[in-house]
Amino acid sequence: MNYRVHIRPEAETDIKEAAIWYEKQQKSLGNDFLDEVQSAFEIISSNPHLYVEIHRQVRRALIHRFPFAIYYRIEKKRLIVFAVMHGSRHPRQWKQRA
Repeated sequence: MNYRVHIRPEAETDIKEAAIWYEKQQKSLGNDFLDEVQSAFEIISSNPHLYVEIHRQVRRALIHRFPFAIYYRIEKKRLIVFAVMHGSRHPRQWKQRA
């Protein structure tokens, strides 16, 4: 059973800004980033307990090929994604959204 993924607006902004940045670095790299994010969402959706809790019911899934992580919480039968951030960002930034 797949969980429904709900991406909060601030996480959507994270994704868009990162894709734009990568596209400026190299043609089609932004699309590669988006593909990896989508793949991560599919994995999380089908097996949300795969990733351990890192802080107050918040789980972190790492994105392949890119130094980003998806921060999400399981609520009933849906997943709330509240941040998609670069690994070098300070944890306080995603904790404020949780």
